[in-house]
Amino acid sequence: MPTSAQNEAILIALRRVIRAVDQQSRRLAQSHGLTNPQALVLRQVTQRGTITAAELGESLGLTAPTISDIIRRMEQRGLLTRIRDLTDRRRQLITATDTGRKALEHALPLMQESFLSRLAKLPDWEQSQILASLQRLAALMDASDLMAAPMLTSGSATASAEAVTKATAPENPRTAINRTAKNNAL
Repeated sequence: MPTSAQNEAILIALRRVIRAVDQQSRRLAQSHGLTNPQALVLRQVTQRGTITAAELGESLGLTAPTISDIIRRMEQRGLLTRIRDLTDRRRQLITATDTGRKALEHALPLMQESFLSRLAKLPDWEQSQILASLQRLAALMDASDLMAAPMLTSGSATASAEAVTKATAPENPRTAINRTAKNNAL
């Protein structure tokens, strides 16, 4: 049976992961006005040159409504643009604007990319063990049925950068409660 110390260590490790994702999301939003999903979309579009919304959603594991909302927000900010496919006028292609390419050039490295790079270096058995542990953790938290895109981000995948900054800001009451609890534990 796990001890109280083991339970605390598990909660602390989980909280560290949550905080790391929150901090990365906040830094990216504050410094570049991008959410992690927007940065991933921008990177994918830039790498491909042009891509349909369906292809983009599939490559990132995002649903059609989610990818449409992200594209719409980024288009409004002048980071992406839609153009008609010259070979099939019914299709719209997504492409990065100069502003979008510049934003990506200056963006912070994404935690997800460094994490996946490090994860890939682990032996298969260890990757399987991590996956099984995380799936069990999700089940213990009654979160197995929650929809989730394969990306490290806090909040909704379609949140605006302003919403991410606001939700993770130090003056946010929920964040302050977490800080107070941590300080009380020390």
